[in-house]
This record gives sequence, structure tokens and C-alpha cells, in this order.
Amino acid sequence: MSEQKLAAHVRTEFGKGAARQARRANMIPAVVYGHGADPIHVLLPAKATTLAVRTANALLTLDIDGEDHLALVKDIQRNPLKQIVEHLDLLTVRRGEKVQVDVAIHVEGEPAADVVSNLEANTVLVEANATDLPETLTVSIEGRTVGQHVHASDIVLPSGIVLLVDADTLIVNLSGETEQDLGETPESDADTEGTSEGATAADADADAVITDADEQ
Repeated sequence: MSEQKLAAHVRTEFGKGAARQARRANMIPAVVYGHGADPIHVLLPAKATTLAVRTANALLTLDIDGEDHLALVKDIQRNPLKQIVEHLDLLTVRRGEKVQVDVAIHVEGEPAADVVSNLEANTVLVEANATDLPETLTVSIEGRTVGQHVHASDIVLPSGIVLLVDADTLIVNLSGETEQDLGETPESDADTEGTSEGATAADADADAVITDADEQ
């Protein structure tokens, strides 16, 4: 994963009003913390930052007063309606340092005919070098049949990546198509016969009423 360099400005005003004012000026409030240092509150350029954090576990190099700070995006707060980035939590990291992150699972390939795949785990926890984090981990379901599920142990890990979840963790479930999946609602012979008998009985009752009416 490549690093994104951003110019950061130390934030001196706080509170909701100050945060709204910063956003109107196309800046995003953020806090940088970690390694026992005092948190640094900064403002980041909205457009460049939004582009930089489109991928999970984005790694940023922040230029704060002429000094570079390497930081990993740990939390993104978005506006629930507009989905714009409103605040970032950034973890200070060092080159060569190992960090633990959740990495998204990407499924490729098609299973055998009449097999339904269901992604059971969207992410897995791994340990990796802070400057060499994978954006996704790929698993293949190509040609797999019913019951040939994908587990965490099936993930092919890049060099230097250590899996931190149980090897038996179910990632993709492979099952057979059901009648509901196929959109079929078959009727049993008993149901069909019951309907016919009911209709015949109703017709007989109707005929009896008509006969009675004719006789009167």
C-alpha cells in the first residue's frame, strides 16, 4: 500500500462550532495519537484526505510544521446522511513496526453449477508491517462444490503477513441451491387433489341449489 502525503495544520480551536467552521473551509478535523506521545489535533485538506482514505487501513504521511508523521487510519467518522468524512482518528506508526489490522476478503471465481456461495467473514485480523499492509486478501471459489467451504487456512497470505484468527474460521460457505433459491413453489399431488375435490363438492352444492330453485 502506497503512502499518501498530506499537509496538516495544527488545530487550536475546538468544539462543535469550530469543527463546523473547519468543514466549511474544506478542512477535516483529525487527531494523531500513539507511542505514548501527547495527541496532536490537526486539520487536513478535505478533498485530498477523502481520496486518500477511500481504501481501508490507509497509510498517511502528515507534514506537521515541517516534520513528517507516519500514521495509520484507525477510525473514520462520516456524516450519516451525506457520507462525507467529518473526523479521523490516526495512529502513529514507525517504519518496520508490526501492527494488527482487519483486512477485507475478496472472493473470486465461480463455484460449480447449482452451488450457492455465501461470504461469512468480510474481514480477517492479521499482523503486518505498518508500511506494507494489504488492501484485500483474495480467496478463490472456482469450481468448488457443495461442502467445499473456504476457511481462514485457505487464504494465501503475502510474505510477512500473519493470520491472527483461528485457521478453522469459516470464510465462504458453499451450499446447494434450494427450491426457494430457484424460485419454485411446487405443489404436491395431495394439495392438487384436495383442490379438485373441494371444487367438485362446491359444484355439486351449487347444482343442488339450482335444482331446488327449479322445482319451486
